[in-house]
Parts: sequence; C-alpha cells; structure tokens
Amino acid sequence: MRKSCFTADPPFFSDNGKFKVQLIPYHNTRFLQDINYFIDMRYDNNMKLKIGQKAPDFILPDQAGKKHSLKDYKGREVLLYFYPKDDTPGCTTEACTIRDSYSGFQKSKIVVLGVSVDSIKSHEKFASKYKLLFTLLSDEDKKVVKAYGVWGKKKFMGREYMGTNRTSFLIDPQGKISKIYEQVKPALHAGEVLDGVQKKK
Repeated sequence: MRKSCFTADPPFFSDNGKFKVQLIPYHNTRFLQDINYFIDMRYDNNMKLKIGQKAPDFILPDQAGKKHSLKDYKGREVLLYFYPKDDTPGCTTEACTIRDSYSGFQKSKIVVLGVSVDSIKSHEKFASKYKLLFTLLSDEDKKVVKAYGVWGKKKFMGREYMGTNRTSFLIDPQGKISKIYEQVKPALHAGEVLDGVQKKK
C-alpha cells in the first residue's frame, strides 16, 4: 500500500464554503518533490573522485537482470560511462558510437559498462533497439551515480533539475581510476577513449 499525506490543493474550499483536504499519493505532492530536490543537491559536486583513487565498488543489474560488481572485473581495464537517459539523442549517439567501435574496445581488452538511473526494462528496450553489444547497468536508487559524483544540478531551458552528468571513468586492472572524462561529447567519446589507450601503449 502506498503511503499518503494530506494536501490542500486549489480550490481550498468546496461549494458550501467548507475547507476541503484531499488525500493523494505522497510522491505526487510538489512539497515532497521539492524536499527531494534539495536533499539531492547535497550531492552536487560534493563527491568528486580523483585520478589514482580507488573506484567505488557496486553491485547493479544489467539489461537482462544479471548482477554485476566492479570486483568481477579485477585484472581488466573498465570503461565505466555514465549517461543521462536511455533512447535520448545524445545518449543514443554515444551508445551507438561505442557499439560501432566495440571491436576496438575488445582488441584493447577494455570492458564497457554503461550506467544510468533508468530501469532494467528501459535498458532492455534500449539495448535491443540499437543492438548494443555491451552491458548497461540500472542504478534506479541512484547510489552509484552519487558515489561517483556524477549526480548533480543541471539546467535546461532555464529550469534547474537533478540528473546524471555525462561522465566516464577509465578504471585500471587494479581497480583504480586512471582517467576521468567530463563533459563528454557523445559522438567523439569512443574514439577519444581508444586513442588515449593506444597512446599509453
């Protein structure tokens, strides 16, 4: 059963002049939405990770519901890329360029893990629609995006809201962050990562 709270939505008075209170689901109230917004703002740029730092571990389900932990990939290089939302223009471009360059990631022995706060079902549709060959992880409770400091305040058409900033982390075989990519350009990101890896060799 969903929790509820009382709220007085306009008009506040019924036709007979009596005060009217409606019982509505708590998650629909503007009051609690605002509270959640300000709680989330605590994470805005407060948890920036640095190169050389141990990458936070996690356990998240992929598009098939299978759980993955960063520890599963110890001894391998990992590209952990965070993106805002499935099947949106920028995120689709980024995913498809990684897909088209996937043989290069395999040749370089880099595991690709995409992360967003979308549901498993959303990931399944997104991966199927664009024939994505790599793993998409669902972080619906936002623990991982917050642990990696990519959940923060954003602006669109003058409106502020909380969301995932497009950021990627290259994690070395020892589980440490070797490279951080901020303000990622979707169409260029796959090439940028592969070029950087080749230069290190």
